[in-house]
Amino acid sequence: MKKILIGLFLTTSLISFGIEKEGYVDSKIKENMTKNDKLSFLIVHFGTTFDDTRVKTIDALNNDAKNKFSDFKVVEAYTSRIIMRRLKSRNIIKDNPAEAIDKLEKEGYTYLIVQPSNIIPGIEFKTLEKQIELYKTKFKDIRIGAPLLGENENYKKVLTILKKDIGDLEDNEGVVLVGHGTRDSANSTYACVDYTAKDLGLPFYVGTIEGYPTIDNVIKNLKKDNIKKVILTPFMFVAGDHANNDIAVDWKEKLEENGFIVINRVKGLGEIKEIRELMIENANFMITHKKEDMISKKLFYSKQKDK
Repeated sequence: MKKILIGLFLTTSLISFGIEKEGYVDSKIKENMTKNDKLSFLIVHFGTTFDDTRVKTIDALNNDAKNKFSDFKVVEAYTSRIIMRRLKSRNIIKDNPAEAIDKLEKEGYTYLIVQPSNIIPGIEFKTLEKQIELYKTKFKDIRIGAPLLGENENYKKVLTILKKDIGDLEDNEGVVLVGHGTRDSANSTYACVDYTAKDLGLPFYVGTIEGYPTIDNVIKNLKKDNIKKVILTPFMFVAGDHANNDIAVDWKEKLEENGFIVINRVKGLGEIKEIRELMIENANFMITHKKEDMISKKLFYSKQKDK
C-alpha cells in the first residue's frame, strides 16, 4: 500500500511540474513577462558563401521565423568564422552569436529564444549551448531550441518529408543521404536515421563525409540490397561547398566507379518548407517550455526514496 501511495504521489507531483514532453517542463514566457520586458528570437546558422542556397535556406528560415513570430524581433547570426570572413570581403556582414546577443541586451531585450539550424546536436550545437550559458545572468530567461534531429520523434518526420519531396522511386533505386559527420557522439544520429529508414521500409541510405557511416559502408549496403540506381543528395541544411563538391563530385564518382547510375540532387534540407516548419516549431515550443533541471529532478526522487 505504501508503494502505491508513493507511486501516486510521484505521478501527481510530475503532473504538477507540467512535464508534457520528456526532458522539458511547462514554463510559459509570456505569463512571466511584465510590460517592460521584451522577447526576441535569434536564428543561428553555420552559414554559407553560396548566395543561391543562402536565399533558399537560411534567408527562407529567417523569413519563416519573422512571419511566425511577427510580434517579436527576429535576428540571425552565423557561427563559421571562415564563412563570415569570406562574406565580409564581399561586403556582406554577418554577426556571430555573441555579437547578436550583445546587441539585443543593449536594446533592452530581457527574454531570448535561440533556434539553431543545425541538423544534429553535434559539436556546433553543443558549442552554441555553452556560449548561450555565458549569457544566462544577463537575461531574465534565455532558452535554446533543439536542432532538427535533436528529438527522436523527428527522425520519422524528416524521412517522411524527404520521401514526399523526392517522389516515387523506381525498382532497384535508392536514395543516398550524405551528412557532414562529426567526431562528437551525436554522430550516431546518422546511423539511427539510417536504421529508422529501414524500419519504415524506405530504400534510404545515410552516409557522412567526416564520420560514420562512410561511403564504403553505404556502397556495401547498396550492393547488398541490389540497388542499381542512386539519387544522391545532401543531408545538410544548405547545399554549399560540401554538397557541390564532396557529394556531387567525389561521392558521385566513387559510386559510379562501383557500377551505380547516379543522379545528383543538390538540394539542401532548408529548401523544403516542411523541414523549416519543424525547426520553427522547435523554437515555438520554447515559448511555453524550458529544459528540465535534472539536478532538481534527481533531488526530488531521492527525497521520495527515503519516505
